[in-house]
Amino acid sequence: MAHKRTDSERPRWPRRAVVTAGMPYGNKGLHFGHIGGVFVPADFYARFLRDRLGEDNVLFVSGTDCYGSPIQESYRLLREQGRAPATIADYVAENHRDQAATLDRFGISCDLYGGSALPPARDVHESATAAVIERLHACGSLFKRATKQFFDDGAQTFLNGRQVIGRCPLAGCRSERAYADECDAGHQFEPEELIAPRSTLTGEEPRLVPVDNLYFDLPGRLELLRERSALLAEDRTTRPLVTKTVAEWLLPPQIHIQTKFREAFDAIADELPDHTVAEAQQGKSSFTVTFPSWRERDAAHGVLRRGGVRFRSGKALVPFRITGNISWGVPAPTIEGLSGLTCWCWPESLWAPISFTRATLAAARERGEATRYASQDWRDWWCTDDARIYQFIGQDNIFFYSVAQPAIWSALGWGLTQSTVVANCHLLYMGKKASSSSATPPPLADDLLEHYTVEQLRAHWLSLGLGEKPVSFSPKAYDERQTGTNPEGDPLIARDDPRVVDPVLKEGALLTGVFNRLARSCFYGAAKQGTTLDGGVREAGCIPAGEPAGEVLAAAQHAIIAFERNMYLTELHRALGVCDEYLRAANKRWSDASAAARRGGDAPAFERALIDAFFELRCATVLMHGIVPQGCELICSHFDIEAKVFFSWEHIFDTTDELIARIGEAPGTHRVRPLPPRYDFFTQHPNRS
Repeated sequence: MAHKRTDSERPRWPRRAVVTAGMPYGNKGLHFGHIGGVFVPADFYARFLRDRLGEDNVLFVSGTDCYGSPIQESYRLLREQGRAPATIADYVAENHRDQAATLDRFGISCDLYGGSALPPARDVHESATAAVIERLHACGSLFKRATKQFFDDGAQTFLNGRQVIGRCPLAGCRSERAYADECDAGHQFEPEELIAPRSTLTGEEPRLVPVDNLYFDLPGRLELLRERSALLAEDRTTRPLVTKTVAEWLLPPQIHIQTKFREAFDAIADELPDHTVAEAQQGKSSFTVTFPSWRERDAAHGVLRRGGVRFRSGKALVPFRITGNISWGVPAPTIEGLSGLTCWCWPESLWAPISFTRATLAAARERGEATRYASQDWRDWWCTDDARIYQFIGQDNIFFYSVAQPAIWSALGWGLTQSTVVANCHLLYMGKKASSSSATPPPLADDLLEHYTVEQLRAHWLSLGLGEKPVSFSPKAYDERQTGTNPEGDPLIARDDPRVVDPVLKEGALLTGVFNRLARSCFYGAAKQGTTLDGGVREAGCIPAGEPAGEVLAAAQHAIIAFERNMYLTELHRALGVCDEYLRAANKRWSDASAAARRGGDAPAFERALIDAFFELRCATVLMHGIVPQGCELICSHFDIEAKVFFSWEHIFDTTDELIARIGEAPGTHRVRPLPPRYDFFTQHPNRS
């Protein structure tokens, strides 16, 4: 086959790979954005890599983000309502079980879906957290810093991050839901910068009180991050969304001030630390003040406030908080006299996947399955040149995984491999950002399964191209728009309007129509006795022997290489597009060739069409495996070939004869598993068929 001359056209893959999916908070179930925006893409990639590299060379880990103020605040509110479990740990464990069950329903194949506060990862994670903090301090990258924390005089308590609500202070951000030091768009800032803060406990404005914590010297890694940013910009496997966001955080420390405050600014300009001023550009309403470092910029805040100058800070590197004083967190070691602190949830969530990796390997050893994975040393997965880390996240978290994490990894000096961060844009709902507090709150992921099959949803979400732009998820089953009136004159709602096409079912039609037809045609065709190419008799139930036509081989080679390239670039929607085009062409080739053979009564021609169709079905099934695994594994079971052999990319270019020979059988003698009448590998949902 021509494929033996195409190795130079194919991307080079690592020997081992770790795939992670962004960790959902442990205070709720999973909504469709978690599943469709992060877990399904990560699962597709992990399944592909298992086929491409061998399943023992791939680890797919994720888990519940168990700690932090969002969980603590949710639990407090439930206790007030008398609906909370006995302890916050019980509360998190209940939510974790619900999340794990949802992931299982959607076919998410994690090696471990753990929890940072739950066995088997808890003890490993606590040990790892202490080791990281102590190491950062030992290498001079950690320091004690007094910052201000909100205190509610009415409630006589310090407020955790989620007990303070205000507006984001960062220029260009429109978030009206910002907390003590970050907004719901993922922007970080100092507590004193929060606009119009209010306590969620009393509704009053809290005051700021100095508190000591440990901080990582993120600004000290600026040059390293700039060098890395330049490399990312040249790396085609890094999405433009990531490189653009990283570059924004590496700008000089700046403050943006509306021109209407220019006179007030000029009056106090001499009191400000060293700075430069850039006048407002044409069409802009703000001028920009730039400072040598974050220290001068922060020192300017007080001067500007006293002078009555309103301002917004630009994105820039500031010290990255490592510890906090909320009770529900991973215990932090005593350093520089600071004891009784916990690790802030964001830093420890960065190394949680390492803890999950270690826990996965330890569990395999305990089960007596040490050979399940190619190496039992977590460093072979996270610290070697022949391994690669693929981290699937939402766009709000790019700062943490592509700015803070690389800096921390570098400072630790442990040789940790920098990740390929696969960030997706927002998966919108009915054209708007999904919000549980909106007039039309989005459905939980499990609720969708009352209207759609798992494989319809997986294929649809993967088709959306979230790596390039935000896209709306607009399932017709939940569409409340009025589209007209019915014959009685009553309002007609989109979900009940037969004229309205359900966008979720577009990709499903490929499965239930084209893919089904090709698979059924092959197995039903093989079930009948046939005439071999040399005029002999093929026994009923056997796959016919013979070399596929040249154009069929060429089409498969083209599809395989295009698919693999797109997967290497993490352009998952384009990989699905390759499959769509290939399946439709293969189905048409079969339809045309088999129909012509039947019309002419040409038994050898029908056999040739069946040879081509079996080869194309197997190729398509391997490519689609990570997208719709359940149906593809059903097809494999009817081929009656071991899945490990059938789906392995070591054999991706093999003809059917070559694959049969690999399993020790003579071409033309391998029996398929009989297919029941009117069988579907991919089904319609019973409520929508």
